[in-house]
Amino acid sequence: MMATVIHPLLLCGGSGTRLWPLSRKSYPKQFTQLMGEESLFQASARRLSGDGFADPMVITGSDFRFIVLEQLAAIETLPAATLIEPEGRNTAPAILASALVLEAQHSGSLMLVAPSDHVIPDIAHFRDTVMAAADAAQSGQIVTFGIRPTRAETGYGWLALSEKMGSDFLPTPLPLKGFVEKPDAIKAEDMLKGGEHLWNAGIFLFATSSLIGAFEKYAPDMLEKIRRAVENAQADLAFTRLDPAAWGKIDDISIDYAIMEKADNLVVLPFSGEWSDLGGWDAVWRDSGSDANGVVTNGPTTAIDCTNSLLRAESPTQELVGIGLTDIIAVAMPDAVLIAHKDRAQDVKIAVKTLKANGVAQAETLPLDYRPWGWFESLAVGGRFQVKRIHVNPGASLSLQSHHHRSEHWIVVEGTARVTVGDEVKLLSENQSVYIPLGAVHRMENPGKVPMVLIEVQTGVYLEEDDIVRYEDKYSRGQGAKG
Repeated sequence: MMATVIHPLLLCGGSGTRLWPLSRKSYPKQFTQLMGEESLFQASARRLSGDGFADPMVITGSDFRFIVLEQLAAIETLPAATLIEPEGRNTAPAILASALVLEAQHSGSLMLVAPSDHVIPDIAHFRDTVMAAADAAQSGQIVTFGIRPTRAETGYGWLALSEKMGSDFLPTPLPLKGFVEKPDAIKAEDMLKGGEHLWNAGIFLFATSSLIGAFEKYAPDMLEKIRRAVENAQADLAFTRLDPAAWGKIDDISIDYAIMEKADNLVVLPFSGEWSDLGGWDAVWRDSGSDANGVVTNGPTTAIDCTNSLLRAESPTQELVGIGLTDIIAVAMPDAVLIAHKDRAQDVKIAVKTLKANGVAQAETLPLDYRPWGWFESLAVGGRFQVKRIHVNPGASLSLQSHHHRSEHWIVVEGTARVTVGDEVKLLSENQSVYIPLGAVHRMENPGKVPMVLIEVQTGVYLEEDDIVRYEDKYSRGQGAKG
C-alpha cells in the first residue's frame, strides 16, 4: 500500500499592509523575520515538510520570485514548482492554477493549500492534524481547517458547524454549516460561547481532481480562463510564468466566495493548537510573549513605566524609548515610525492607503531595495549625487549595463568584486575602488563565497533606477528593469 503524500502549496502574494511599516508592498510580511530568526515564509515551508510531504509548490508575484528561491535555499529546500502570477487575482485563481499544474503532473494528488504568513508553534500537532484529514480528502471531500477559538475575535472569519463540538476536540472531520464573515464584538462573543464555531484559517486539503470538479460545477468560466493561462504559460529560468493575456481576464475573487461557500462536499477538521495569521500589530503583541507588565520589546528599545504595549525598533543605529505608555504600538523604521493605540491596529491599512494617495514613497517601499543578486540602500541623496551601499550575494552578479545620465565610483568595503568596465575585467579587494565613466558598459560580480559589499557614489543629472541600458542579464530581466 502506497503511503499518503501531501503536496503543499504556499500562497505567497499578499502585501501585509496592516503590519506597516515593517511590511510593505516591496517586501511583505511573509518574507520578514517578524517572529524569530526565520521569515514567516521559511517557517511555513519547514512546517509543511518531512515524512508524508512532497517539496512545496509556491505561487507568488514576479517581484518576489528570487526572494522565494533565496529564502528556500537558505533552509535547504527546493520548490517543486514556482508559479508567477502576472498580477494579483486573489486566492481562487492562484489555487486553481496550481491545482491544474499539479493534476497534470500527478493526477488525483492531495494538495494542501496554506498561506505563507501564519504562525503555528506546534508543528508536530499541525502535521498530525493534516494527516488526519487525508482519508476524507482522498474520498472526494474538500477539507478546511478550523481553529479552536480562544477569544471573541472580530478580525477573523468564522466557520459554523452543524453541531456543537465535544470538549475532547478530536481531529475528526465535521460537517460544515457555513461561513461567517468577520463579526462584530457581540456576535463574536455569542459564537465563542456557543461552541459551534471555529476560526477560519484559510487552509485547505483536497484532491486536485475534487477542486477542479468543483470549479467545473460552480465556476466553469473561470476554469476555462485559468486553463488557458496554464496551458500558455512560459518557462522562465526556474519559474513558470502564467499567461498574462488569459490571466488579465480572470475575476478577482477568493476561494471562499468562488467555491467553498457553494460546495456540498466540504468538511471542517478542528485544530486545537495555537495559531495566528498575524493580521495586525495587536496580534504580534499578543503572540510574542510579554513581560510582567504586558510589554513586548524588539530591537534597541527602552520601556519605562509602560503597560500592555509593543515597542519595536528595526535599526541598530536608533533607540526607541517609551515612557508611561499604555496599550500603545510603537514601531520605528529608519524611514518611518508608527504610533497607534492597540485598539486601532486594524486601521494601519487606512494609514497606508492615505500615504499612498499622498504620494509618500514609504507607503510601499522599504529603505532596502531587494534584487535577484542581493540588495542596496541609499545612504545620501543630493541634487546631482547619490551614495548607496550595495550588497551582492556570493556567486551573484548585476547585469551588463550602461547609463545615459550618470557616472559611478565603486569602493569595495567587504569581500571581493570582479568588475567589468568596457573590455577590462579586474578583481577588487577591500579598500580598492574603480571609476565608471558615463556611458561605459560595466558589470559587478561577486566571485567569492561570502557577501560582497561596496559603496557606490553616483553623479549626474538623472539618478533614477530606470536609467539602465541592459546588454546581458543572468536573471532574464528586460530593458528598464531595476538593478
